[in-house]
Amino acid sequence: MYKIIIILLLAVSFIACENNTAAKKIPADLIQNPNTAEGVDKDMEMPVVVFEEKEHDFGKMIKGEKASYSFSFTNTGNADLILSKVKATCGCTASEYPVDPIKPGETKKIKVVFDSSTKKGFQNKRITVFTNASPSLYTLRIKADVLMPGQE
Repeated sequence: MYKIIIILLLAVSFIACENNTAAKKIPADLIQNPNTAEGVDKDMEMPVVVFEEKEHDFGKMIKGEKASYSFSFTNTGNADLILSKVKATCGCTASEYPVDPIKPGETKKIKVVFDSSTKKGFQNKRITVFTNASPSLYTLRIKADVLMPGQE
């Protein structure tokens, strides 16, 4: 339980320190914590994130190619879901994600683009999704085997 509280506090501090106009528009009442001293408050309205899949393998790519994939997810909870930030482990990966609240039952996508122009060999990249759900952090992965031209 303490790990969850620490993760939530770290996530809030990172979000608070970032100068992000989308984050400034999030109403404070959408951020809730179901953890109490007595345990988890199961009656609290909370968003729940369910990804169709959390990993995608692009397979073999020729150096210089770009590939994209959209991770589909649904808010199966009973409160609005907010994605406050989506961050990749390197500059070779970019993402597009919804910034408006995602209503319960809605399905949306996070688009990830991998640029292989500065890479070679096996690549395993992590994308971290920051939310107002519990848990607040989700990890997505993309993989690729980047080959030099002529190696295909």
